[in-house]
Amino acid sequence: MTDPDRSDLKILLILLAVAGVILLLALTLGAPLVAEVRAALEPGIGLRAAALWGFGVTVVLMIVFALVAGDSLLGELQYMLGAFFSFFAVITLLIAWVF
Repeated sequence: MTDPDRSDLKILLILLAVAGVILLLALTLGAPLVAEVRAALEPGIGLRAAALWGFGVTVVLMIVFALVAGDSLLGELQYMLGAFFSFFAVITLLIAWVF
């Protein structure tokens, strides 16, 4: 072997050693995080609990929309009811899916 090949080999061995140390540190320090990951992947709240939270969020959201609408509430009632049921369905399903 020539001299430049040996220096490349030394650099490769040093890089492999550093990568091994980093991997060992990642495994050692990352082991306690496995419990957190497993807890995050467990089933959360069901559809029934999500419906309660979705109803509360939707009612608050509709009150805010009614307050900032500026027009009369009675003229927009049909739109508010349609939006209420649409928001309720979407928010409930998203809460059940995320949590």
